Amino acid sequence: MSGYPRAQNRRTQNLSENKLKRINDYNTRLKEQLDIPRVKVSQASEDLISYCQNNRDPLVPSVWGPIDKREDPFAPASSGGCCTVM
Repeated sequence: MSGYPRAQNRRTQNLSENKLKRINDYNTRLKEQLDIPRVKVSQASEDLISYCQNNRDPLVPSVWGPIDKREDPFAPASSGGCCTVM
């Protein structure tokens, strides 16, 4: 039974090393997130408003008015008939 404390110590050391590795990995990911460029909410809002005012959106006809079926990317494609025979 003299080997039991050594095995227990190795197991505890392995658990501690794994825990330290996870903490270091987490710390690295947090540092990477700090490097991501940030934009203030007010600037992002202004950019979004500007984009919406300058780009026609077929899903908002109340703002842009109805669009021609040929310009509507969400209109069903006309295949010339209603049925397809295989």
